[in-house]
Amino acid sequence: MSSSSRSTAIGLIAILLWSTSVGLLRSISEHFGATGGAALIYTVSAICLSVSQGLPKISIIPRRYLWSGGILFVCYEICFALAIGLAETRAQALELGLINYLWPCLTIVMSLFINGQRSRVWLWPGLILTLAGVMLVMQDSGGGSLPAMWHNIERNPLPYSLAFTAAIAWALYCNLTRRISEGHSGVNLFFCATAIVLWIKYSVTQQPPISFSVSATLQLLFMGISTAVAYSAWNLGIQRGNMTLLATTSYFTPVSSALIASLWLGLRPGLPFWQGVMMVVGGSLICWLATRNYSASPSQPQEP
Repeated sequence: MSSSSRSTAIGLIAILLWSTSVGLLRSISEHFGATGGAALIYTVSAICLSVSQGLPKISIIPRRYLWSGGILFVCYEICFALAIGLAETRAQALELGLINYLWPCLTIVMSLFINGQRSRVWLWPGLILTLAGVMLVMQDSGGGSLPAMWHNIERNPLPYSLAFTAAIAWALYCNLTRRISEGHSGVNLFFCATAIVLWIKYSVTQQPPISFSVSATLQLLFMGISTAVAYSAWNLGIQRGNMTLLATTSYFTPVSSALIASLWLGLRPGLPFWQGVMMVVGGSLICWLATRNYSASPSQPQEP
């Protein structure tokens, strides 16, 4: 196997590892609590990244990227983790996980205004298809009608707000990183910041006590370590592997994530859910293809 093929395979492993995030996040949150579980996960990931790669030198990182990129990164990770953890049910957690995958499409749309990306006209139908897919899933889970869907959101608005905020934050992060990072990465530092903010939240708000069990601890260690491994593997894949293959495959992450989460959480989503998932994937691919073959085409957004 050539070096490029090995790097591509490693990049694909990263996509598979990220696909476990929704199911494991929900399972870990059910044991440790939404805030406590997220704090433990990012603590493990931060330790793994710091030990294996070290922390970047703050002095060489552009200040604009350090602050704006750091805030958006921390915002994304916290909003995503808490959205899944605060869902009323496992089925709702699966739905919120899909809302998170609006970010690829939003990344491309925002690149038109932030990075001067050019696109073809079918980007907008792609955006509409993606949003329609999310609406289909939310409408089905809300009782099959728009009023029932809205009532479902009103009953527990915080997780939905967090999920949408996460998608927007990551889309902004991807675009601003490309524009102002000057080739530097602060991801290891941002993971540490995420863990610190979550522990502060845990200490100043009323949270359930943390108790460890063998099963929950193993899940925690797997997710914390796999998240760190996935970031490293993805960076290697996009630097040395087949970028086109990795870019295309990454847009199918909502399918693999929903499938793995369904199996792990013991859920059996109906046909409308899977139709919505495929609409999100299809819409994101259309948006991506609408920007292909332009000299100003943005690099593949970093997978969260």
